[in-house]
Amino acid sequence: MSKEGSAAKARPMRARILERLATPTTAAALARELETSRQKVGYHLKELEQQGLVELVEERRKGNVVERLVKASSRAYLVSAEALASLGPDPAAAVDRFSSAYLIAVAARSVREVATLRERAQKAGKTLPTFSLQADVRFANAKARHAFAEELADAVARLVARHHDERAEGGRHYRLFLGVHPAAAPEKESPE
Repeated sequence: MSKEGSAAKARPMRARILERLATPTTAAALARELETSRQKVGYHLKELEQQGLVELVEERRKGNVVERLVKASSRAYLVSAEALASLGPDPAAAVDRFSSAYLIAVAARSVREVATLRERAQKAGKTLPTFSLQADVRFANAKARHAFAEELADAVARLVARHHDERAEGGRHYRLFLGVHPAAAPEKESPE
């Protein structure tokens, strides 16, 4: 199996481990909770720690063993779509602009660019000018959804044409992207 294949198989386990590390715990406790071997959890914890996603809280001696108490180094993580293998194609290479792969690629590029620009702005002691818009819309059927997409594209094209000035001295380019996808239904909590 290739290195990429091995990494892809490891992602679900590492995600499950990170989900459970909001509060400090040990590899042994995680292994019991995840119903897997302590060695497997220990391996993934070591990798996560090297990547800076998990940090040591304390070490304590338990008999002949030193038990390590670890926790997630952050409450939330932003994962680049490139790390999700096939979910992160190059937007320029996408043929179908109505595909979920294209939406993910465009959104991932925006996340990358905004994260980079925000870091640069923070280092310079400045703010990053951005604008976000989100709306929920319920379509009666596919025909209505298609009509909405056409009208939205026309409206955006008119707006961009009215405000875009390629020759503006000292002007700055901004990237606009719009995406429409089905809203994910909330997961139902399982009874305890």
